[in-house]
Amino acid sequence: MNDTLSPLSDTLSAFSSGQLSLTNLAQQWRQAAQSHQPALPARYLEVLERVLSQLESSALFTEESCSFSQSDMVAALADWLARARALPH
Repeated sequence: MNDTLSPLSDTLSAFSSGQLSLTNLAQQWRQAAQSHQPALPARYLEVLERVLSQLESSALFTEESCSFSQSDMVAALADWLARARALPH
């Protein structure tokens, strides 16, 4: 599972530095998660989808919003990735 998830940390760095669009970030994360079916528990997929949806919603705001902080959502993705990597193979 780690092999397919490994590139995701690079997408977070690329997004944070402006080298990757939000749309591409979300697309890559969704594809990686779906390629692990059925290895990732359904709950992981639900949480990932919620975080990605909130991140995409944050794009509607020109500044950081208390409800939809992009930096908080990126941190949540990093946390999700760490937990997904820790799952037994």
